[in-house]
Amino acid sequence: MLKGIILVLFGACSFGILSTFVKLAYAEGYSLGDVTGTQALFGAILLWSVYLIQRQTQAKDKPKPIIKTHWVKLILAGTFTGLVSLTYYQCVKLIPASVAIILLMQFVWISVLLEFIFFKKKPNSLQVFAIIMILLGTIAASGYFEQSAAKLNIVGIGYGLVAALCYAIFLMLNGNLGNEYPPLQKSALMITGACILIFLVLPPTFLFNGALGGSLLKWGLILAVFGTVIPPLCFASGIPKIGLTLSSILSSAELPVAVSMSALVLHEEVSLIRWIGVVIILSSMILPNLENLKKANSFRK
Repeated sequence: MLKGIILVLFGACSFGILSTFVKLAYAEGYSLGDVTGTQALFGAILLWSVYLIQRQTQAKDKPKPIIKTHWVKLILAGTFTGLVSLTYYQCVKLIPASVAIILLMQFVWISVLLEFIFFKKKPNSLQVFAIIMILLGTIAASGYFEQSAAKLNIVGIGYGLVAALCYAIFLMLNGNLGNEYPPLQKSALMITGACILIFLVLPPTFLFNGALGGSLLKWGLILAVFGTVIPPLCFASGIPKIGLTLSSILSSAELPVAVSMSALVLHEEVSLIRWIGVVIILSSMILPNLENLKKANSFRK
C-alpha cells in the first residue's frame, strides 16, 4: 500500500515540475516546436526501449492478452496528448506557469461535462458542488482579485482552457481504449501518436539545425523522463496497488508542486489569496473522491 502511494505521488509530482522546465527552456531561446518535439521524440524512444527490454525479460510461457483494440486507435488517441503539449506549453509561454497549471486543472469539471454529453452520466450533487468550488478557486488562484490579473494574456488563457479540454478527452479515451495492452506498450503507442501529430504541426527542425548540440538535448531528455516515462511507469505500478479513487486524490499533488516550483525557481509572485485559491481547488478535487474511498474501505472490511 505504502509503495503504491509513493509511486503515484512521485508520478504526479513529475507532471507538476514540467511547466517550470518548459519556462527555463524558453528562457534559453528554444521554441514551442523544439520543446514539444524533443519531449515527444525522446519519450517515444525511451518508452519503446523500456517496453522491448521488459518484453525480452518476461517469461515466454506467460499467456498473452487478447487484443480487442487495434493499435491504430491508440495512436490516434495519443494525438490528444500531443495537442495537450502544444496548447499547454504555448499557454506557459504566454502567461505565468503558476496560472497555466490552474487552467489545466479545469479538466476536472470538463471531464464531468464530457461524461454527461457522451455517456449520459449525470453528476451527483457532490460533484456539482465540487465544480462550483473549482471555478471559484480558479478565480482566486488566477489572481483575478489582484492588479496582476489585468496583465494576463487572453490568448494564453484560451490555450490553457483548450489544453484542459484536450486532456479531459485524452483521459476519457485512455480509460476506454486498449486496457488489454501492457501499460508500457499502450503508453508507447500513445506517445508515438503524440509525436506524429507534433511533427506534422511543427516540423522537427531541431534535428537538422544543430539545436540538439546545445542545451536542448538536456531539456528534451528532462521533459521526456519526467513527462512521458516516469508518470506512466509509476501509475501503471502504483494504481493497481491503491485503487483509482486514492490515486485520483494523490494525483492532485501536481497542482501545488507546479505552483511551488513556479514561485521558488521562476520567482513568480504567488500571493496569499492565490494560495487560498489553490487550496480550494485541491479540496474540491479531493472531496468527491472521499465518499468513494470510504465505500472502498468499508467494502474491504
